[in-house]
Amino acid sequence: MPTLLDRSAQRFISPLMRMTILVVTAAIIGLGLTFWGVASMWSQMGVNMTMHGWIAYGLGIVVSIALAGGLFFLTFKSARDGYDDIDRPEDLNE
Repeated sequence: MPTLLDRSAQRFISPLMRMTILVVTAAIIGLGLTFWGVASMWSQMGVNMTMHGWIAYGLGIVVSIALAGGLFFLTFKSARDGYDDIDRPEDLNE
């Protein structure tokens, strides 16, 4: 099976790295197919969107992903730093 990398380079790529590359590639392909599907659906329905509309569409996606990432970060930081722990009265006397 031909690969993109030669045999000497494959020794340095771990199976986890290969899986990461595969997942990222699949996500990029899925994102491209989604954009293509949205664009073709809108064009079949007769909707014409200007470049400003596409920019707003892209910015909405970026802001939504950034907001979700920020909220996930705060959730994990809060749990890691102990802000979500329940204070027990017996712990306060120590």
